[in-house]
Amino acid sequence: MRMTKIYEGAYQWIMFGRDAHKPEKIIDTNQYMVRTANRCLLIDPGGIELFAPMLAAVLHHAPVEEITDLFASHQDPDIISSLGLWDQALPNAKLHASALWEGFLRHFGCETIEYVPIPDHGGVINLGTTELQIVPAHYLHASANFHIYDPHAKILMSGDVGAALEAPGTPVFVDNFDMHVDKMRFFHQRWMPSNQAKRAWIDRVRKLDIDILAPQHGRMFKGDDVKRFLDWFEALQVGIAV
Repeated sequence: MRMTKIYEGAYQWIMFGRDAHKPEKIIDTNQYMVRTANRCLLIDPGGIELFAPMLAAVLHHAPVEEITDLFASHQDPDIISSLGLWDQALPNAKLHASALWEGFLRHFGCETIEYVPIPDHGGVINLGTTELQIVPAHYLHASANFHIYDPHAKILMSGDVGAALEAPGTPVFVDNFDMHVDKMRFFHQRWMPSNQAKRAWIDRVRKLDIDILAPQHGRMFKGDDVKRFLDWFEALQVGIAV
C-alpha cells in the first residue's frame, strides 16, 4: 500500500492507494487519513478486501485507539464494505455518513461504531484541533453523496468527482491535464446522472479555496489543474448514457 503525505502542518493528510497486491478485477481506490495529535479520521476507508492492508498502513501513523472517526462519501462497496471489520477493530469510533443511507450501510455491520447521520445540507466533523466541512454532492453519483473540505489545508476530497480508472502504479498527481481528460470522460458521462446536480456542485465548490482536489479513484489535481478540472467538468454533458 503506497502512502503519500499531501499536507503537513499542525496535522497531516495522508493518501493511501496503489496497492500492488490488489486482486486484478477489483477497482483501484484512494483512501485518505486526517491525522491530528491524538485523533484520526479515515475518509472512504475502502472495500472489505482492502481492510488488512489498510489497517497495516494506518497503524504506521497511529495506534488503533486513536482512529476515532470514519467518513463514507456514499454507500458503494469500494467505499465502505469494510465497515464490519472496522467495527470489530475500533473500540471508540464514529461513522459519519448520510442519514439517507443508514439503513443500507448497516448491512455491512455496525454494532460497535456509532453511526452519526449526516443531514442533506451537510455539516462538520470536529476533530478537536481542526474542523472539516461536509459538502453536499448529491447525485454525484449517489442520491445522497458528500465530500470533505478542509479550509485550512485547502483540500477537497471529492469522492467520485474527478475520478479516473487507470493502470496499476499510476502517479498520484495529474502531470498532464490534457492527456488525463481521456481517462476521465467515460467515467463521468456514465456515472454522473444529472447536469443540474453537476452545476449545483460546481457553483458550490468554486466558492472554496482549493489547492488539492482529491478523488477516490485515480490521480489528484493540484494548483491550476483544479480550475482546469472544474472548467472541463462544467462543459461536459453527463447523464447521457441511456
